[in-house]
Amino acid sequence: MRYGSTPRLKRDLITLGVVSVAYLAVSTFVTNSYYQLIMTLLPIWAAFGVSWNILSGYGGQLSFGHAAFFGIGAYVVTLALVYWNLTPWLGIPLGMIVAGCAAVLIGLPTFRLRGHYFALSMLAYPLAILYFLQYLGFQEMSLPMHRENPAAFLEFTDPRLYTVVAVGLLIAAIFVCMLVENSRFGLALLAIRQNELAAEAAGINARLWKMRALVTSGMIAASAGGLYACVLLVVTPDSVFGMLVSAQAVVVTLFGGVASVWGPVIGAAILVPLAESLNAELGNYLPGIQGVVYGVAIIGIMLASPDGLFWTIRDRFFRPKAPAPLPVSLAASAPPPTRAATAGSPLLKVEGLSRSFGGLRAVSQVSFEVNAGEILGIIGPNGAGKTTLFNLLNGVLSSDAGSAILGGESMLDRKVHQVCRMGVGRTFQVARSFPRLPLLDNVIVGAYGAGLADAEAIASAAQALERVGLAAQAGLPAGQLTNKQLRLMELARALAGAPRLLLLDETLAGLGRDECDDVLDVLQRLRGEGMTVVIIEHTMHAMMRIADRFVVLDHGRVLASGLPREVVEDRTVIEAYLGKKWAAKQDA
Repeated sequence: MRYGSTPRLKRDLITLGVVSVAYLAVSTFVTNSYYQLIMTLLPIWAAFGVSWNILSGYGGQLSFGHAAFFGIGAYVVTLALVYWNLTPWLGIPLGMIVAGCAAVLIGLPTFRLRGHYFALSMLAYPLAILYFLQYLGFQEMSLPMHRENPAAFLEFTDPRLYTVVAVGLLIAAIFVCMLVENSRFGLALLAIRQNELAAEAAGINARLWKMRALVTSGMIAASAGGLYACVLLVVTPDSVFGMLVSAQAVVVTLFGGVASVWGPVIGAAILVPLAESLNAELGNYLPGIQGVVYGVAIIGIMLASPDGLFWTIRDRFFRPKAPAPLPVSLAASAPPPTRAATAGSPLLKVEGLSRSFGGLRAVSQVSFEVNAGEILGIIGPNGAGKTTLFNLLNGVLSSDAGSAILGGESMLDRKVHQVCRMGVGRTFQVARSFPRLPLLDNVIVGAYGAGLADAEAIASAAQALERVGLAAQAGLPAGQLTNKQLRLMELARALAGAPRLLLLDETLAGLGRDECDDVLDVLQRLRGEGMTVVIIEHTMHAMMRIADRFVVLDHGRVLASGLPREVVEDRTVIEAYLGKKWAAKQDA
């Protein structure tokens, strides 16, 4: 479990129990069959929204085609009952398994896409299945009645029993969502949603976690679809694979609040009764009124409350208390940082590393070594290829030629998270945080990425915050941190995984003189602990103070290397930074 999640989980479970009992109590007094149907459909659509929320709310992978899984669940239950006489009590789990397998098949090609390309590609799957079923002749299928044993086949004469089953389904879906939210699963998804590259650089296998989210989400959606078929007793491709079905999951979640356990429930509680009631009253005069309701709702909520009702209400009336400082025992119990090599021995060896973009040689035949325990400064004018070099070393880019050996292992041709697992921590030119997550969670991501268990990860993150001087701010959201604190947070996140090499890309960028001194003090302490650092920086006075050696890049090539004083007095280096005219003027 994540740090501090146990009280929240207990509170949510109590709330879930109270709301469920109250809802069932109210449903017993509903005698109108149509309103009783609405009472049953509400938790079904809420559970469908919960499924969408796991992938798109927490994981940030916007899906416009979640009806694919909902419809798979509905048709598996129906076909299994029609052809095999299989009870829906077994048909629903079977539909979940089929949907999970479908999620893997869908995810393998689709997760190669990102952003709106992913969202639009997901739209194709329910439409493809819809047309395929129509081609096979399954335009309309009715569930056969089993009057001799109705309970065994989910065919109740009392419609209130359907509501009980639907509420049970919603409870199960919400419970799964709670477990996701309060575990490393949820933290990984939130990190990916807010900054996927930073999550990968911290050791998170983004594609694997997204696939897990899609499978979990698809299975919950299929269970909702299976029960939906049992309630209506008839399914058609349009009713379970249509655009309005996918829109239902999107709208109720966005309206209620994404990345929140209660968002889909709030959205469904408001929109489902409203849309169904209007459809019953005005459907004959205004066909498609449900779509109008959802369209107006989403426009209204985007204008008035972009984060959804849950977050607006919470921030306005139930603002969280100021976070308590971390217990000292957490940092004290952390495992000591690892030392992979003896100080002074070669740790990283780069030879002939090259990368071109079309006709541009961004990095060309770059070679250098880094000894364990030293700080190597990479300097050079803008556009010299410094950040591209780092991107080659930690897997963001692939190389055209050359090698990079870390402790006897090649760093090249690996994914970003795999390079991190080798013991490489990375910070970025523009600080990459997870703004809505607390500072501690931002750092725990780095510990999780290194493969530490929950207790070890929390302790390692607390120790890392202590090492950079941010322990007192551990509970603050990263979005509230200053620029210096963000730079130190990135450093702490890299340290939480106990790396043997740090790649720091302009860690001092945007800092004032005093702030630079504070960060440099932290780096000097790390060097005293035996940490190996390769740092890119333009602030020359800082580099002269901290670096043991310099490597100068210009137009992608190594221009000079050596001790700091020798390098800065090198005429070719002066010309690269200030120009030949300035160098000639100084000579005159």
